[in-house]
Amino acid sequence: MSESQLWDAVDTYFTTRLSPDDEVLEAALRDGEAAGLPSIAVTAPQGKLLQLLAQIQGARTILEIGTLGGYSTIWLARALPEDGRLVSLEYSAKHAEVAVRNIARAGLDRLVDVRVGPALESLPKLADENPAPFDLVFIDADKVNNAHYVEWALKLTRAGSLIVLDNVVRQGRVADADSTSPDVVGTRAAIDLIGEHPRLTGTAVQTVGGKGYDGFALARVL
Repeated sequence: MSESQLWDAVDTYFTTRLSPDDEVLEAALRDGEAAGLPSIAVTAPQGKLLQLLAQIQGARTILEIGTLGGYSTIWLARALPEDGRLVSLEYSAKHAEVAVRNIARAGLDRLVDVRVGPALESLPKLADENPAPFDLVFIDADKVNNAHYVEWALKLTRAGSLIVLDNVVRQGRVADADSTSPDVVGTRAAIDLIGEHPRLTGTAVQTVGGKGYDGFALARVL
């Protein structure tokens, strides 16, 4: 068994024991695949982690940057109370269309507001609405703008809010200070921001699993 096959097997074991079969979530993945969306959604264990973080946080409001097909959105929205709110920003109208259908099938459309367009254009518009501070922000979008997304997350949160930044390891390339790859440069800038900003404290964790070698950063707003 190869290393990647072993990671997949362990992920499958954890999923079957801790995140039992869920037709709504499985249908969301199937519909995304049928629509030609890239296979880059979080895994079931990662989705469950996001849901647990939101529940531990007691989140009533969540901001997601990067909707894709709505798989992670469903995990997060299920953690919200009946009067909760999740705003999800998605660049692609095609992806958003799939996500809206998946979210509606999950019975969560009353809680979720999917907005289409470049996030760096949607975020100022959202801020102009003067929304209540978000309790949790999940960032899983284009990596080149990761630092900008963290900066916006700071503007739209409060002391005690959580910020989760996905895909920070970049197959280990994040450690290469000489890299000129935009995804690495953007991710390193976000990590530096979390480490240096006086209103943030955070860490990053390497992971292996169904999505290969990766990881996430977790920051708390002070």
